[in-house]
Amino acid sequence: MARNTGPVCRFCRRENQKLFLKGDRCYSDKCSFDRRGYPPGQHGQGRIKFSEYGLQLREKQKIKRMYGLLEAQFRGTFDKAERMKGVTGSNLLSMLERRLDNVAYRSGFANSRTEARILVRHGHFTVNSKRVDIPSYMVKKGDILEVCQKSRAVVRIGAALEAVKRREVPQWIDLDTGSMKARVRDLPARDDITAPMQERLVVELYSK
Repeated sequence: MARNTGPVCRFCRRENQKLFLKGDRCYSDKCSFDRRGYPPGQHGQGRIKFSEYGLQLREKQKIKRMYGLLEAQFRGTFDKAERMKGVTGSNLLSMLERRLDNVAYRSGFANSRTEARILVRHGHFTVNSKRVDIPSYMVKKGDILEVCQKSRAVVRIGAALEAVKRREVPQWIDLDTGSMKARVRDLPARDDITAPMQERLVVELYSK
């Protein structure tokens, strides 16, 4: 499975926005974005002027990195969103939110999407009582995500649930911390995604 193995804190600095890629570190005074809030590289502190294409590219890179996808995975998701009924940009964000690794993260079972992806790949979750180890699995309305019985003693999952108050669980997810279950109350709508994203720029980029 292809994945990014390089440093990720520089992504936040490049996109000039906290992407919360390092879990607890992003909330501490060790966060590199707070300490050095300028793009990485020797010219990072210089004046940067983006063209229209540059703005579109940066927005695409930001969303792609936020959800931890590689280019081929992100483009494939966009193509599926484009074939769906409705607004392509909203469809894209909804599909990204419905990924199993993202739902596990948003439910509070992991401190970052990267950690959630690892936990999913190792088979720590079930969907509707069936073990699923595919991070890109698309949850549906009414699905119940649950931590496996043998995995409830995993330190990372317990620590993430204790720290879940740091970020808000979205309204389309019902979380029961006691039983370590999360139910997908409804499919995520555009208004449910509060992170600053301009999906219109991604649509314009891929439409060229």
